[in-house]
Amino acid sequence: RNERVGKSYLEAQFEGVLHGKKAKIKNVVDKSGNVTSIEQIYDGERGKDLVLTIDIELQKQVENIIEEEIMATKRKGNSPLLDRAFVVMMDPKTGEVLSMAGKLLAKDESGKRQFVDFAIGNITSAYAMGSAVKGATVLTGFQTGVLRPNTYIHDEPLYIKGTPVKKSWQTMGTINELTALQRSSNVYMFKTVIAIGGGKYRPHRPLSINPEAFTTIRKYFSQFGLGMKTGIDLPNELSGFQGKETRAGLLLDLSIGQYDMYTPLQMAQYVSTIANGGYRMKPQIVKEIRKPTDNAKELGPIVQHFEPVVLNRIDMKTEYIKRVQEGFRRVMQEPKGTAYAFFADAPYKPAGKTGTAEAFYDGPIQSRRNDPTYNLTLVGYAPYNDPEVAFAVVVPWATQGQSDGINNRIGRRILDTYFKLKAERAKGNVANNTTSGDIETNTDENE
Repeated sequence: RNERVGKSYLEAQFEGVLHGKKAKIKNVVDKSGNVTSIEQIYDGERGKDLVLTIDIELQKQVENIIEEEIMATKRKGNSPLLDRAFVVMMDPKTGEVLSMAGKLLAKDESGKRQFVDFAIGNITSAYAMGSAVKGATVLTGFQTGVLRPNTYIHDEPLYIKGTPVKKSWQTMGTINELTALQRSSNVYMFKTVIAIGGGKYRPHRPLSINPEAFTTIRKYFSQFGLGMKTGIDLPNELSGFQGKETRAGLLLDLSIGQYDMYTPLQMAQYVSTIANGGYRMKPQIVKEIRKPTDNAKELGPIVQHFEPVVLNRIDMKTEYIKRVQEGFRRVMQEPKGTAYAFFADAPYKPAGKTGTAEAFYDGPIQSRRNDPTYNLTLVGYAPYNDPEVAFAVVVPWATQGQSDGINNRIGRRILDTYFKLKAERAKGNVANNTTSGDIETNTDENE
């Protein structure tokens, strides 16, 4: 049984499949009401088995990586609020979830801190994701017509009256969208959404934009699954949180992932949509329903097989998607890419996008509520030219100062693990756990 992806949630979703049917008996009575015989008219039926898409060996190793990296970061002393991290890995072509891991550092009854499973937080908690969403912003700019491929924009600090200075982490000069993604320009995104909102930037003057721009941007973002339920076969999924106010400065924040909040699974679905050329796939945890057998090591006949489900094709030209794919490749494979230092030598040639979101703590430590902090994120896929795995890493409240790269370290290690397992399986050294390790069963027929 795989209890690592929220067993109770699976049982709730598939209760009618997992639970068997009770045996039925008939009591034969005489005139006085005494039972003279008992006849079993229905033998009952054992519950069926679920075969999951989760790769159990990958799942275990991903969980270990999360725990190790959280503790390594906390030992550096700049992360008092860090208590959780999430990873989703999926096949971008089919939507099959290969790993869905979450760990939470919590105190037990004795006050000792220990890790507890929080995989379900991938669908039940939402966070500001930062620059990882910039691929969606660029594609929205293309599709609304305010950008064309190879549009150059001047990256400079923006001085808007009544708003703190809006700038990139470094001033980049005149750049196109590929460099904007590679080096993570905020100003490129700001000027893109100002144009979508019909505004005009004038230094030290107020900025006026059409508030309908919020609706426009969210409409395009939702095509990737951002701010939408992903459709995963688990209950209680959160759609995220949308900011209610429509001030101009908040539109700029929306464009760089610092206004609306999304779930880790939404981020994995979003990057899968970019990876596969524009198809939003339904994330699936259940691969098959099978009849039970008396031999626990054998699978019974297939009752139902779940095919990949395309939820929608994003309303964007293929040439536009390819530009963003190239920008994502540069993030990890070209000097000055924000993840280049971590992925430059990766033999599997990944692509992706880093994210850092200025956030305010809203976790369990009441006395620290609303303390400023940073969420660190990473989305990506590999290999870039024929993706077979896509992923999202989300580390809320990771640091209160300089980033130590926990998002990138987790991302590198989980991809290394995926491709190492693949190579070992090709040699026959590791079992491909898609059978007994990934089965959710219920054998009760007379409960």
